Amino acid sequence: MTAGDTLAYALLTLRSRPGRTALVLCAMALGVAAVVVLTALGEGARRYVSGEFASLGTHLLIVLPGRSETTGAAPALFVGVTPRDLTIGDARALSRSPAVRRVAPLILGSASAAWRQRSREVPVLGSTHSLLALRHWRMQQGRFLPVLDPELAQPVCVIGNKVRRELFGAAPALGQWLRLGERRCRVIGVLATEGRSIGLDVEELVIVPVASARALFNTPGLFRILVEARSREAIPRARAFILDTLRRRHQGEEDVTVVTQDAVLATFDRIFRALTLGLGGIAAISLTVAGVLIMNVMLITVAQRRAEIGLLKALGATRRLIQVMFLGEAALLALGGALLGLGLGWVGSRLLAALYPALPAASPPWAVAGALATALLTGLLFALLPARRAARLDPVLALTRR
Repeated sequence: MTAGDTLAYALLTLRSRPGRTALVLCAMALGVAAVVVLTALGEGARRYVSGEFASLGTHLLIVLPGRSETTGAAPALFVGVTPRDLTIGDARALSRSPAVRRVAPLILGSASAAWRQRSREVPVLGSTHSLLALRHWRMQQGRFLPVLDPELAQPVCVIGNKVRRELFGAAPALGQWLRLGERRCRVIGVLATEGRSIGLDVEELVIVPVASARALFNTPGLFRILVEARSREAIPRARAFILDTLRRRHQGEEDVTVVTQDAVLATFDRIFRALTLGLGGIAAISLTVAGVLIMNVMLITVAQRRAEIGLLKALGATRRLIQVMFLGEAALLALGGALLGLGLGWVGSRLLAALYPALPAASPPWAVAGALATALLTGLLFALLPARRAARLDPVLALTRR
């Protein structure tokens, strides 16, 4: 028999038992679909986090108070108690390096924002004019914070689009006086819609000069300092300059942590790739169940087709040919179920993308190839025992049904 004859015989056999064939196809398809959907979920989460950190800016370094060796872990990027404050003077000193393009000091807090009879709680970010270019934000109306001495407080603010809608409605926001906590500031600009960025909703922000935020929250220290290097090649020089400058300003103590954007991205990339691989492995366990089902169905088939097998052997079919015939049936079942599962997985990934537009759910190519290979290998492996049992049947006993 040629390979084409073997394939045609396997197809004819599977079509003669549609119930069992459909059961095995469904089991294999569900296993492959689970692999595709779960790996798409993990890959989508990895891409989302990478995109969020990339949106922080380019060639970025984040200066955090406290050393990782002091606490046994890296300081949190956005929360945490700091052993020593970073100051506006520290931020100004960091801008003196030729490897540094921009520096933006940050103070973060929350306050009540009110205009006439409307009020709401808003996150307040204190910074300088450099923040706009450093974060690649855009203005919808007006202008960003003016260029001024960061030590000087000025009663101006820039608001997010959602703050403008909820407080001012259809009224023009530019030029209006906004009450922020116990202070007043004039609205000079409205940020364009940007969405969320690492836990902060840009549309809900109120941005004021860093000295104004320091007075508003009565705090001497900065929350973080963002530093943009001039190029990717300049990042190591900028990092060394930051550590050396702050060590000299802090009485010889290296009490800060400098986190590079590339290092953060690489860490999260490794974590989410491992998570995606783990999710795919968990889902692949269901393929084992499908393999066991293939083995049981084929053992029953061997018992029911004893006379047919005996006749084939009496006509000259070798053990090898009988094995190949049964393994061919298993391969067709596994491959058919895997292709059906890929279709179901693709539909599931599209549904995830529709339900969660911010999550770019897409199964990586290695997961698709791995699911196909695992399904085929599982089908052949679990069909090996029934195929050998069929090949060892004695033709005389098989024909006499003994």
